Amino acid sequence: MISVNFVPGAIRSHGRVLNRGLYRFANSQAMCSQFKVDIMNGLHAFGSSVVRGGTTKDSYKMALYLASASRGAGDTVYNTTGELAGTGNYTQGGNAVTTATAPTLDGTTAIFTPSASVSWAALTSSGSFDAALLYNDTSATDLAVAVFTFGAQSVTAGTFTLTMPANAAATALIRIA
Repeated sequence: MISVNFVPGAIRSHGRVLNRGLYRFANSQAMCSQFKVDIMNGLHAFGSSVVRGGTTKDSYKMALYLASASRGAGDTVYNTTGELAGTGNYTQGGNAVTTATAPTLDGTTAIFTPSASVSWAALTSSGSFDAALLYNDTSATDLAVAVFTFGAQSVTAGTFTLTMPANAAATALIRIA
């Protein structure tokens, strides 16, 4: 009989601690890599009720926020608090995000980057802004995905573009390692 206790660096057999370094183990504890992509694709539901009814991919948007706003990890849904005013060729709610590239794996990291940059033409901002919220525009409550920050910008009658990074493990816009 072998009893295994989850003690870092130690395996017990018949009550004796064995030095892990003396044995080769083929198994390793890890989250399955494909599971990470499946999460991005909405294939798993651990909760007691499944709320996903659609079978098509969701639509996403990016909204811009003033430097004085308080956006961050605690955001759960899109809202207009601290968003640029709907003036100067900016519409509150932001612009659509192109999602032609599906989530995939790079090594063991699930990655996703929108397939095109997001731009606002002829923009005159209502103040200095330094953040963008990516949110699910298909969900009934506009669920927040992530907040991205950048150097503060003020734009007058110009094009503002959020250029997307390379879709790779070290650079993708969304990474689950």
